[in-house]
Amino acid sequence: MEKTDIQSWLEDQNLSLLENILSLEEVFWSNPKLEKFQNGIEKSLLSEEDVAGAEERLKRFAPYIAKAFPETSVSKGIIESPLLKIPTMKEKLELDYGGPIVGELLLKCDSHLPISGSIKARGGIYEILKHAEELALENQLLSIHDDYSILASEKFHTFFSHYSIAVGSTGNLGLSIGIISAKLGFKVTVHMSADAKQWKKDLLRSKNVHVIEYDADYSKAVEEGRIQAEADPRCYFVDDENSRDLFLGYAVAASRLKRQLVELAITVDENHPLFVYLPCGVGGGPGGVAFGLKLMFQDHVHCFFAEPTHSPCMLLGLMTGLHEQISVQDLGIDNVTDADGLAVGRPSGFVGRTVEPFLSGNYTVSDDCLYKLLKDLVDTEDIYLEPSALAGMIGPVKLSKEGSDYLQKYDLVNKTGNGTHIVWATGGGMVPKAMMNQYYQKGIVNSW
Repeated sequence: MEKTDIQSWLEDQNLSLLENILSLEEVFWSNPKLEKFQNGIEKSLLSEEDVAGAEERLKRFAPYIAKAFPETSVSKGIIESPLLKIPTMKEKLELDYGGPIVGELLLKCDSHLPISGSIKARGGIYEILKHAEELALENQLLSIHDDYSILASEKFHTFFSHYSIAVGSTGNLGLSIGIISAKLGFKVTVHMSADAKQWKKDLLRSKNVHVIEYDADYSKAVEEGRIQAEADPRCYFVDDENSRDLFLGYAVAASRLKRQLVELAITVDENHPLFVYLPCGVGGGPGGVAFGLKLMFQDHVHCFFAEPTHSPCMLLGLMTGLHEQISVQDLGIDNVTDADGLAVGRPSGFVGRTVEPFLSGNYTVSDDCLYKLLKDLVDTEDIYLEPSALAGMIGPVKLSKEGSDYLQKYDLVNKTGNGTHIVWATGGGMVPKAMMNQYYQKGIVNSW
């Protein structure tokens, strides 16, 4: 869409929230297009069967994962993260923000998923495994009834070395794609945007991954990765903006979370609502998780995306209904944030349209707040996350202070006391200690 068209569109709207967004202020937005689950799922191109198929594929690959990545042997090759209660952090949030967080507060530690230390270990690794399986099946090297640990053999490594993988990334997706692809034997190239951290580039190169750096943002990295793949018939492009497979890999998290909630004796039903806060970049990770959660808990779960004030791409796409046709740069927002995993200027239209009937809302958070929350989580719970992973942490406060209309509309005011808040921690498990200390020091500067 041309800039002049966007300006014309803006002149026809009455969006009081937009002025605050353009001023880079923190905002909270409730989704007016949220529907009852049954109505929304009828419009979806994806189903519960699709997610179940992804879960079954991950089970088939578990013997390979356990063999190739010994750190997963305890979980028998299932890539999963703990769900932790964080009561001391809850007390800190209540003290700092002057009000109670009604309901229990938990942290879903995808920040410490094995292999690549972020939520991207779900979708990214799943998509590469699916591609590898398809190649092996097509070439009659594998049957779905085989023990997939044979994929760790030199025979398969040599076979996959005749194929290549390409992806554009701000960092964490590149890590997951690069690590699993190189381990299988693929030639892999990660196109990384200017905001990607140097340590992530260095780590990939140490894994024999070819890294190409750009002075531009995420969209340019994706564009160049797509061009490379199109020029090589043996190159597979992981399309973070439009990938159904990435989305389904993330969605598998929901059934596993349900089992963890049962283990903690936490009920989710009409009188025990579940609130989930998900950091959002282009949208694939949080979109997939939210979709899976809605399949699992339907109208009893309420999912909110969290974005940096300088990169509110999904918020703009959803609130305008323009999805991928609008970017933050179109409105003069710079897309410059230390939350590198969320530094995305244009949202995924596929994700936006898929979650539009299911997403409860969206809010933005400043970099200063992220650093403060990072420090607070270390001080209270001794848990270390990267800045972008803290975007969900302020969610319960936002909902309490700014989401009263939402709570009233969906008859939740008197039910939140029986509810549960889950902050989805998306990355940080592989951050070098020296870099994490720098993050912590910035948190000290931004503390009140």
